[in-house]
Amino acid sequence: MVKPVDKSSADDNAAPSVSASVSKKQKVGDNDDMLAEGLAKQGKLTFRFDYRDYLKDLTQKPGVYQMYSEKSEVLYVGKAKNLKRRVSSYFRATGLTTKTMALVARIHRIEVTVTSSETEALLLEQSLIKAHLPPYNILLRDGKSYPYILLSDHETPRISYYRGKKQGGGRFFGPYPNAGAVRESLQFLQRTFLLRPCQDSVFKNRSRACLQYQIKRCSGPCVDLIATEDYRRSVEQAIMFLEGKSDQLMGALADQMEAASMALNFEKAAELRDRIGALRTIQERQYVDGESGDLDICACVVKGVVACVQVIYVRGGRILGSKSYFPKIRLAPSAAEVLSAFLPQFYLASAARDIPKEVLVNVLPEDHAIIESALSQQSTRKVAISSRVRASRSRWLTLAVNTATTNVGSRIADRQNSYQRFEALQQALGLDELPERLECFDISHSSGESTVASCVVFDTCGPKKSDYRLFNIKGITGGDDYAAMEQALTRRFKRLQKGEGVQPDILLIDGGKGQLSKAQQVIDEIGIEGVLLIGVAKGVTRKPGMEQLFIGREQRQLLLDADHPGLLLIQHIRDESHRFAITGHRQRRDKTRKTSTLEGIPGVGPKRRRELLRHFGGLQKISASSIEELMRVTGINEKIATDIYAALHND
Repeated sequence: MVKPVDKSSADDNAAPSVSASVSKKQKVGDNDDMLAEGLAKQGKLTFRFDYRDYLKDLTQKPGVYQMYSEKSEVLYVGKAKNLKRRVSSYFRATGLTTKTMALVARIHRIEVTVTSSETEALLLEQSLIKAHLPPYNILLRDGKSYPYILLSDHETPRISYYRGKKQGGGRFFGPYPNAGAVRESLQFLQRTFLLRPCQDSVFKNRSRACLQYQIKRCSGPCVDLIATEDYRRSVEQAIMFLEGKSDQLMGALADQMEAASMALNFEKAAELRDRIGALRTIQERQYVDGESGDLDICACVVKGVVACVQVIYVRGGRILGSKSYFPKIRLAPSAAEVLSAFLPQFYLASAARDIPKEVLVNVLPEDHAIIESALSQQSTRKVAISSRVRASRSRWLTLAVNTATTNVGSRIADRQNSYQRFEALQQALGLDELPERLECFDISHSSGESTVASCVVFDTCGPKKSDYRLFNIKGITGGDDYAAMEQALTRRFKRLQKGEGVQPDILLIDGGKGQLSKAQQVIDEIGIEGVLLIGVAKGVTRKPGMEQLFIGREQRQLLLDADHPGLLLIQHIRDESHRFAITGHRQRRDKTRKTSTLEGIPGVGPKRRRELLRHFGGLQKISASSIEELMRVTGINEKIATDIYAALHND
């Protein structure tokens, strides 16, 4: 049984302003700014910085501004086309976000640096962010250099892994997203082109071929087992592959294979045949159909205060790999805002960063023109940022978005963090014991039709899907969520009285005071004790991170930080109950209507339904088909195939 610890009366009286609360608790300029953010959520805030006199003489030129705390810590670094207008926006009376209000509450002084252009301001901003790591900036913690493949400039070139600044002799190919991608490519190059990987000191002192030659990973140039001209030809072919000229390379190899066959040199012809086969296999796996050139694909997905930017690297039309980045954010910004901060830090913070000719994004940042200008200036060539793409590029952008979405979900649901979130929730609620079982109820219907209630269960390891339950709600007025919640809770806890199931420590209700009161009434009538009820309301803005919690019978209001682990746990279970309820409602609604799922899809009439069923043989196989497979059916174009796929997958 989990019981709340009694709170002192001092906590019941909220401070009227930041300045009044400092004497009672702690100064806003201390390391922890939870007080400032908590008061910002309640709208109780006073400015500690005399901004009126400061703004009178502030220049309207472009530049960079730095906001400092009372302890001279850099809180935030920003750029502006018009410094006076931008800085003034932080001190307006209305329209500020919670994050901005909490930031303003901590400002002790502001310093500006005037620049000649907004592009120069962007470059300076990235240098300052990298140097100070301000807590209110979106931070990309990625200080590593990126690996390359190095082909040395010796008479007998060596192919090797390289990380660091591109200096010294030789040609660099990349960058690759990680060491694994480089090693995979090196293995392919060694198997296919038989280039030497050994260091020069080893190469010069060999008297017989090494094991790499024995396992057919090297052609043995160290002991003259291959002619210099033939080795140089293999090097040229490897360069063509690394430059993305595989089609030309395979054409040249085919000509050589045919010539060797005509000359009755069948062993050489077989070797060339195997090389062509290896190139064709790697091309099918790594190439964007019909594409060429260098580009990066950056897709951002934000859920709550967790953001993921998935970057896919394409060089010479060849996919080198991908990497996931999780920028540190304070509150829930939009994907465009994250990309606006991510792209400059990703490409401009390091002089060694390779900047491609084009960057594809799923959401275009507002300041993309400035970022384009800065990237072009850094790379000394035109760089484009675009979001509207078609054909194969659209498919890869969709792949990046889907991967980022999956990674965000995995990050939130990471079981390694689950126990820590339970502990954080225990501390936030002031509980004597660690809660071991959380249940959350939600209601779903379509204008009162086919009402379903969901019950999802989390323990310290995460979701416990074997204990999930759906309740088909009957005998109530359509759209009456209170009655639906009452029926679902009554059925759930009456079963508990009969010895069925396990009693939860905390019961979460997706809703405010009204839903919580109804749930408490049901619990009291049935006579269940030892369950703490919490109502989860979305708040005025209805944005993730702004939830209001109503605790227990007294409905004590609690506001947690947007990045508080306990709140992330509550958001996760609330979203899971919502998803589960919607899924159950749709299944019940479809079953009630007793119609084919295909009938509800726009553009799919009797003739197209007949063609689909004739082609696939049944609805189950249609549901398991991809968009490309659906397009093979007579009369089904890409738009209709996309609509069919989305409808059948509830997407």
